[in-house]
Amino acid sequence: MNRIRVYVAGACGKVGMETVRTILTQNDMELVGVSDIRNQGEDIGTILGQAPVNIGISGPLEIERLKELRTDILVDFTNPQSVFLNAKLAIKADVVPVIGATGLDEQEISELEELAKENSVGVFIAPNFALGAILMMKFAMETAKYFPNVDIVEYHHDQKLDAPSGTALKTVEMISKNRKPMLQGHPNEYEKIPGARGGDMDGIHVHSIRLPGLIAHQEVIFGGYGQTLTIRHDALTRETYMPGVLLAIRKARNLKGLLVGLEHFLD
Repeated sequence: MNRIRVYVAGACGKVGMETVRTILTQNDMELVGVSDIRNQGEDIGTILGQAPVNIGISGPLEIERLKELRTDILVDFTNPQSVFLNAKLAIKADVVPVIGATGLDEQEISELEELAKENSVGVFIAPNFALGAILMMKFAMETAKYFPNVDIVEYHHDQKLDAPSGTALKTVEMISKNRKPMLQGHPNEYEKIPGARGGDMDGIHVHSIRLPGLIAHQEVIFGGYGQTLTIRHDALTRETYMPGVLLAIRKARNLKGLLVGLEHFLD
C-alpha cells in the first residue's frame, strides 16, 4: 500500500505541532515536508522535542516544492491571511488541501471551488476537526425542528483572529436547514451597548468570547416554554482534533471538487 504523502503548513503552531506528531506515528502516512514562519531551517523533530526526523522547516509554500516531494495532501493550520494563497498553490500542484484554518470568506471559497474544478483536484475545509463538535452540530440541527429559539455562544483563546468561529457559522448553517429565519426576543428590544445581543445570522444570535485559558468551546442554547436545552462541546486539548484530522487526510485523498464539513466523512 502506498503511504499518503503529507505536507503540513503552520507546523509550529499548537495544532500544527500536534498534527505533525500524530502523522509521524501513522503507518499509512509519510510526512514529506513542513513549513512555518518560525524556526525556519530547524528540524521539525527537534522542535517537537524528539529525535531529528531529517525534515527541515521551510518558509513560504512553493508549487515546485510540493511537486518535488510528490505531495498528496497539504494540511494547513496557518491563518486566514495565508491559507487562501496556500490552497491555490496546492491545487495548482495537484495536491489536495485539507484546511483547518478558519476565516475564508464566501468569495474565496467560491474561487477555490472553481479552481478545484478546473484542475480536477479536491479541496476539503473543516470548520472543526473534533468529532464531538460534529455531533454537537448534528444534534443542534435536529433539535431546531422542535426548538426554533436558539442562541450560540462560542469561546476561544484570545489569540484567535476571526469571530465568530467557523464552527459557529457552520452550526447556524446546519440549524437553518430545519429552521426558517425568524425574529427572536422582544420586537422593540434595543442595545444600550452596540453588539450586546451578539451577531445576527438568520435570526440566530451568535456570541463570541475570547479569553486566555480557553481552547475551543461552544454551546447551543435552545429555549422553549418552561424549559431550555443546551448542547455543549469542549475541546480540552489539541489532541481532540487528531482523529478528525487523520480521517480527513484519508478520505480527502480521492476527493474531487470542494467539500466543507467533516460530517460528510462520517459513516
